[in-house]
Amino acid sequence: MEDGVGKARLNVSRRAIFKFTLAGAALLSSPWPQHSEAAEELKMPGNAPEEKFDFESKGVDGWSTVDGQWTVEEMAGAPSGKTVLVQRAMRNEFNVIVAPVGPFTDVDVSMKFKPLSGRQDASGGIVFRFNDGKYYVVRANALEDNFRLYYYDRGRSQLATARVKAPAPGQWHTVRVVALGDHIQAWLDGKLYLDHHDRRYRSGRVGLWTKADSVTAFDDLTIRGVAAGG
Repeated sequence: MEDGVGKARLNVSRRAIFKFTLAGAALLSSPWPQHSEAAEELKMPGNAPEEKFDFESKGVDGWSTVDGQWTVEEMAGAPSGKTVLVQRAMRNEFNVIVAPVGPFTDVDVSMKFKPLSGRQDASGGIVFRFNDGKYYVVRANALEDNFRLYYYDRGRSQLATARVKAPAPGQWHTVRVVALGDHIQAWLDGKLYLDHHDRRYRSGRVGLWTKADSVTAFDDLTIRGVAAGG
């Protein structure tokens, strides 16, 4: 009788160890870094110059449209002033417009975006280190409960993701990204969600991004950057 009990206990212990080992392996092998409350926030040098774009007086003079239909429009409830930048193309894979400043190595970029419509996608993102069609992008999507960092090189590849409450359509939200060297952090509505290292791209310009049929408004783009080669 005692031998039977002993064997049963041994089998239970082995099953428990096996399950624990599998759980640990799953955590270690998770392909996408998640939000860490303990992450120390990156900070730009205090003397880094700042550029602001509110699309009130200059519109998109000097900007470079990579793809999309980008127009300056009046919009009630704009975060600042009366006008915003709206992307209205609905048939492209990605829509990108690049600001007329830079290139930069290290950057601290923030913008406000408002998802207006989209059935396939309802996103807004920040492009950074854009150079020769290659770039990083951090984006939020009103149709998905995730916040993601990608790199683009003739196709988009995911680097990091975090689970979030999907940003509500028809409302303004804030995205921010800081890139110092190979260290990249990103915030959605003031909360740090992504903390990732990647040394693929070292410098480039800054821009705005949408995907597919996203019709999205943007405002208050702020760029603090260290000039490449400076």
